[in-house]
Amino acid sequence: MASFGWKRKIGEKVSKATSQQFEAEAADDKDVGDDDDGNWVLAAKRRKEVLLEDCVRKSKELKDEGANLAENRRYREALVKWDEALQLTPEDATLYEMKSQVLMSLHEMFPAVHAAEMAVQRNPRSWDAWQTLGRAQLGLGEIALAIRSFQVSLHIFPMNPEVWNEDLSWARKLQEQQKATKTESVQALAKGKELVQESIPDYDFESDEIVAVCAAIAEKEKALSAAKTMVIVSASGTVETVTEQDNCPATPDETLFIKAR
Repeated sequence: MASFGWKRKIGEKVSKATSQQFEAEAADDKDVGDDDDGNWVLAAKRRKEVLLEDCVRKSKELKDEGANLAENRRYREALVKWDEALQLTPEDATLYEMKSQVLMSLHEMFPAVHAAEMAVQRNPRSWDAWQTLGRAQLGLGEIALAIRSFQVSLHIFPMNPEVWNEDLSWARKLQEQQKATKTESVQALAKGKELVQESIPDYDFESDEIVAVCAAIAEKEKALSAAKTMVIVSASGTVETVTEQDNCPATPDETLFIKAR
């Protein structure tokens, strides 16, 4: 009975030509597999690139639509467009910077500061983002922080006349006014304390004059307590004032009608 070749061990009674043919076929199969893997990776990479390009293109369209809406003062609609664009390109610092400007126009200062901070985080080299952040901080009354943001903007773009002449100049003027107001408040408070202290005289309660006055008041109270007076109104209508002594009280007669002290 003939034996089957698949039962034989590798290399056992196998001709050299057969072995070489088998190795060649195995190499061809391996090359084909490698080519298939490489093609799949390239296809996936290309698909990802196309998807990113589509996201960027759609995000730009939404950004432009929002800009047109903002120019027509349709700020809420512009924010919706830019939020949709951020879903596609979340690292776009320009979208956050534009959002911050619109939020300031809507007098929503806290969200405006947050959006500007997001813009600065994503692009620290954007002088626009730092300028917008400074304006938003100024809207919150954070003058010192706003001045720092304007200075960073100028460090990036030193020849920007708008930041020099408008933003930074205005912020420093507000800072000087704030310092002057604080100084006036401190001076008024100190003056008020001085007036309060002056309104309370510093008496020396152990001086001879004070002791003499206290003694005179005590003698007068003693005399008043020793002698008491009564107003007697008789039944006939006669009014009589009677002085009553502690050791010898005056008792009215039976004609007493009204007694008043």
